[in-house]
Amino acid sequence: MAISGPAADALKALSSDQIAFIQNLPKAELHAHLNGSIPISVLQQLAREHLVSSSSQTISNDAIQAGINTLLSGPNLNELHDFFDLFPAIYALMATPPALARAVRAVLSLFLDGEYPQCTYLELRTTPKATPEMSREDYLRVVLNEMKSYGTDRVGLIVSMDRKMDSEAMRECVELAKKLKAEGEPVVGVDLCGNPTAGDPATFRTYFKEAKEAGLGVTLHIAEVGMNWGGVCGTAYNTSQDTLELLSFSPDRLGHATFLDAEAKKIVAEKNACIEICLSSNLLSVFGISVTPHLDTHYNL
Repeated sequence: MAISGPAADALKALSSDQIAFIQNLPKAELHAHLNGSIPISVLQQLAREHLVSSSSQTISNDAIQAGINTLLSGPNLNELHDFFDLFPAIYALMATPPALARAVRAVLSLFLDGEYPQCTYLELRTTPKATPEMSREDYLRVVLNEMKSYGTDRVGLIVSMDRKMDSEAMRECVELAKKLKAEGEPVVGVDLCGNPTAGDPATFRTYFKEAKEAGLGVTLHIAEVGMNWGGVCGTAYNTSQDTLELLSFSPDRLGHATFLDAEAKKIVAEKNACIEICLSSNLLSVFGISVTPHLDTHYNL
C-alpha cells in the first residue's frame, strides 16, 4: 500500500527500530469508513467495469461521471474536497452486491492481512444504502458475510447513520442494527456521520437512546467544524449547542472532537469518553492546526 501525505511525513521522521516497534505493536482501528478505505486500484477496476456495463446508463450523472474520470486518471488526494468529490462515484460503484463484496474484501485484507497487519482488531463502519439492486438489510448482510472469514475477535461492524437521513431511514438503520446483533452478527455499535452541520441533533436522540438500550455502542462524529474553518461546509460550523446536545446522548466514543469548547471538554473528561482523534483526516481538512499544539492543548499529550 502506498503511503503519502501526513502519514508519509511521519514515517520519514522515524528510525528503523521505531518503525519495527510500531509494526509489531498490537493495534485496534476504531474509526475506519468502508467507502473511504477502498484501495484506489479496486475502485479503478470497478470504474472500468462500470463504464462498459449496461447499467451505467441508468445511474450515471455528472458528479458520478466526474468522479469516475478522476479515479481512472489517478486521483491526487491532498485535501478533503479531493476525497468528497469522489464519493458520488464510489457510491454508484458500490450499488450491487458483487461490487460491494469485492470492496469489503479488499478493505478487510488491507487492514488485517499481511506479515505486518495495520491492526489486529478492526471496527469497520458504513452507512447502509438502498439501491435498485439491494435493500439496506441486503447491504449490511453482504458486509457481514465478508467479515465471517476473519472472526468476531478481529472485526466488528458499526452501522452509520447520515445526518441528512430522514426519520424513516434512521429508524430502519437502528432496527437493522438491533436485529442483526440479536441474530449473533458482530454488529458492535451505531454511528452518526455525514455533513457535520446538517440536521438538528435533537431529532437524533431517540434513535441513539434505543440503540444503547439494545446493548449497542454509540459513537458520534462531533465538533468537526470550527467557526473559521471554511472547508467543504463553507461558512457553516458546529455550534456549542450542537456539541452539547450530542454529548447529552452519553456516547461511548467521539469521532474527531476537534473543536470542543471549555464546557464540552469538561463533560468529555468527566465521562471519560474515548476520542477517535483522526489526525490525518484533520490535517487534510486544512483545519489550520498543527499536530503537536493541537494534542497538547486538547488532550494533554
